[in-house]
Amino acid sequence: MSSLDSLYQQIILEESKARRGGDLPAEQLDATQLPANVGQCHQLNPVCGDEITLRLETEGDQVSGIHWAGDGCSISMASASILSDMVVGLDKAGVQSLIDSFREVMRSRGKHEADEDVLGDAAALSGVSKFPARVKCAMLAWVAAEDALNQTR
Repeated sequence: MSSLDSLYQQIILEESKARRGGDLPAEQLDATQLPANVGQCHQLNPVCGDEITLRLETEGDQVSGIHWAGDGCSISMASASILSDMVVGLDKAGVQSLIDSFREVMRSRGKHEADEDVLGDAAALSGVSKFPARVKCAMLAWVAAEDALNQTR
């Protein structure tokens, strides 16, 4: 294992424990009446059981908050934590661009190298792209965030 792979593995383990943004209370998971500036999405990976409910809040054109509740493997939980750390303060176009860049890396099957300047710590998940069965784990929070973002007005 290269030192870069080892560093990436360490980031994934730390992020899966940190669970930044993983503070959505259970009593709010079934919220049906959300304000127009809030979107919420539930995603489930039926193959492995990873699950997340993600809520994204905006003020004007900027993401002002992200909260989620979920359970799953270290990859899915680390991915949600990293995403949560990255999107607050970005405008909607910036969040969509970030999601698109991450999706491109994840779909590349290891052929597209992650740009750390664009993806930051999410680049640590790039090795997952070589394992198609695990890509959905890494993408779960990002798909939820994209859907939640599209719900906001």
